[in-house]
Amino acid sequence: MEQRHLGRTGLRVSRIGLGTLTWGRDTDEHDAADQMKAFWEAGGTLIDTADVYGGGEAEYLLGQLVERLVPRRDLIIATKAGSVPDPYRRFDGSRGHLLAALDASLERLGTDYVDLWQIHAFDTGTPLEETLHALDIAVTSGRARYAGVSNFCGWQLAKAATWQLASPGIRTRLASSQMEYSLLQRGVEREVLPAAIDLGVGLLPSSPLGRGVLTGKYRHTTPPDSRGASELLAPFVEPYLDEAASRIVDAVATAAEGLATTPLEVALAWVRDRPGVVAPIIGARNAQQLTAALSVESLSLPDEICQALDDVSAPVHRYPDQDWSTL
Repeated sequence: MEQRHLGRTGLRVSRIGLGTLTWGRDTDEHDAADQMKAFWEAGGTLIDTADVYGGGEAEYLLGQLVERLVPRRDLIIATKAGSVPDPYRRFDGSRGHLLAALDASLERLGTDYVDLWQIHAFDTGTPLEETLHALDIAVTSGRARYAGVSNFCGWQLAKAATWQLASPGIRTRLASSQMEYSLLQRGVEREVLPAAIDLGVGLLPSSPLGRGVLTGKYRHTTPPDSRGASELLAPFVEPYLDEAASRIVDAVATAAEGLATTPLEVALAWVRDRPGVVAPIIGARNAQQLTAALSVESLSLPDEICQALDDVSAPVHRYPDQDWSTL
């Protein structure tokens, strides 16, 4: 699998990442092991998790599989901290919480360091410089090799990345920003992606298949074994089952038919090769699904197909997001 630099750093990662959102909850040890083995054998290196996935079970399961199945040196392990199970405070970006969470993650993962440590979301209740200081401590102490953020809007990302570049002292450059991005969700193109490209921050798209909708599996019905049929995840899928999404899915299916491939590969190739994107993060239910996604490695979409998909999925960008001199 092709490797790409993560932002303006020397770290190289596979251009498809493996997500572990359901590990330890819906994905058991057997399926997780099959996924990791298939991913590694395909040349994949980037595995993304978080301290809250499965209440910590995703990290624990990943830690159990590393070395037993795949050498630690062959993997780029990325995790996140900052989300908290508190009904009154969804995110805690305080230095104390973040560093304690990192130590707990390392223990569950069974490793001395993570390759990429990410702030899961922006915490309005904590000064940003305090949150960023936790990243600096994590890197200078050797507990993390690189640092990034997740779910930061445009101004938040720009402020954080600029602070790290301009503030005096030893600061850790932001390597990445993880955000939802797909043909069904192009909101990052308004401000996040331009800021990331300008500041040398690599984008790691989550839900690159539109929460599974872009595979075409929901075109006629809801498969009983799908996320859309799950009581827990159905509300996660439902926003992308409207008429506008249906038109985009139909266009993806038409493109796939013309290219003699699958809607999954078309949708994934589109987002993988967008400007500023480093590695879409794929969350699969089993190794068979993952292998189908990894087959995208040999596909590059023709310019005409990309343009057609751009047109059918184009978000409305008005003042002041784009060039408004002609308005």
